[in-house]
Amino acid sequence: MAKEKKGVRLEHISKIYQDPKTKKDFYAVHDTSLEIAPGSFVTLLGPSGCGKTTTLRMIAGFESPDEGEIYLGDEPINALTPNKRDTAMVFQSYALLPHYNIFDNVAYGLKLRKLDKETIKTKVMDILKLVGLEGMEGRMTNQLSGGQQQRVALARALVLEPGVLLFDEPLSNLDAKLRVSMRTEIRRIQQEAGITAIYVTHDQSEAMALSDQIIIMEKGIVAQIGTPQEVYYHPSNEFVADFIGEANFLRGTLVSGDTADIGGHKVAVNAPGQGAGGACTLVLRPESAVLGDAGQLPCKVILSCFMGSYQNYHVMVGDTLVKITDFNPKSKKIYQVGDDAWVAFTQEDVHVL
Repeated sequence: MAKEKKGVRLEHISKIYQDPKTKKDFYAVHDTSLEIAPGSFVTLLGPSGCGKTTTLRMIAGFESPDEGEIYLGDEPINALTPNKRDTAMVFQSYALLPHYNIFDNVAYGLKLRKLDKETIKTKVMDILKLVGLEGMEGRMTNQLSGGQQQRVALARALVLEPGVLLFDEPLSNLDAKLRVSMRTEIRRIQQEAGITAIYVTHDQSEAMALSDQIIIMEKGIVAQIGTPQEVYYHPSNEFVADFIGEANFLRGTLVSGDTADIGGHKVAVNAPGQGAGGACTLVLRPESAVLGDAGQLPCKVILSCFMGSYQNYHVMVGDTLVKITDFNPKSKKIYQVGDDAWVAFTQEDVHVL
């Protein structure tokens, strides 16, 4: 559907704003370089104020970088206005025209480009079929549900056949159940259209479900880039580990490349090339640990809660709180508050920071 799959390249991009209170300049985005492959789905993920939306708006042309250059394919686009860039944006607010029906909302951009009526009709009907709104083209947008309005906004962007499709938190106004079904739809449509997509969200599960690559941002800089599996299992630092999913942090000392000392207990780890004797932090995901009568680290149970598909435990390992999600507890021994037990995990289940 897209004329040409285009990649996006950011070379040392920075954006400087002035703090309204202190009147001092600060970097909203600082010296960021990214390469987004043609046809891929990439998510900019991070907490509020981390620079993800500013980065997206610079790609779209709504903000200009103070330093660096943005390329769409091989074309530098800093000097181009938004309407001259081969991009289309799906906004959080949908920004639909209330006095137009679905067909006219989707056709709006094509009419501005002065396409003939037949071409417009063919393109609009094809896109409405792709987004699941076939047969509803005569409906007014104020008669639509939130999910349907989102589909119209998506169709309106896609019908322009942009090289790159940009999403600014497009599902944040929908209820939780609809968000899950719409993110599946967005991924399906993106793959069918074969289009490059850059998606901004602060919702980690949304990022995991949608993305080929996740770019995690913190305070205006890129903290890590990787597949959902890479950033989850091999986070580059505590911020990433804590932001993507839940994580327990166990402090200790590295005895060797395959052993750490946690509170006097030797634990098998995988840290080749890291020097012995230095302080280390182990990342242990709650679902990667189980409670048992034997294991790596002794603990005391302070919370034991049946959640249906799993038993939720909080235990104290020395002074450290460790959360454990023990799946399929039906046939397992259930530990109660006050019980002494052991936290058990394998060498592959911990990641050394």
